[in-house]
Amino acid sequence: MYDNRLQDIAPSALPPAITRYLNAHRAHDTAAAVTAFTHDAVVIDDGNTYEGIAAIEGWLGRAASEFTYTVRLTGVQRADATRYVATHHLEGNFPGGTVDLRYRFTLRDDLVERLVIEP
Repeated sequence: MYDNRLQDIAPSALPPAITRYLNAHRAHDTAAAVTAFTHDAVVIDDGNTYEGIAAIEGWLGRAASEFTYTVRLTGVQRADATRYVATHHLEGNFPGGTVDLRYRFTLRDDLVERLVIEP
């Protein structure tokens, strides 16, 4: 973990790939969201691991259609030039109804190489 080295930053200071993913995810635009990832990217969400663009695309498609929810960005932090955390507050018709999630991004070649989503 790199929590002790996180620095708060403005959302506008996020790298373009992260901003592209977050905007596309919020709009439920799977096609745009996958363009933010490397071909061999890994996403870990809700105890499941998705490796590669096809698996990530399937995960995004299911996530967009399984529940109805709103997403509000509540904080952005930078660990170093390749690692960022975006914290979101979600409200919707999923179990529990509300949750704060940390989206931990690792970049490679200006694209998302790894994304871990956890409370």
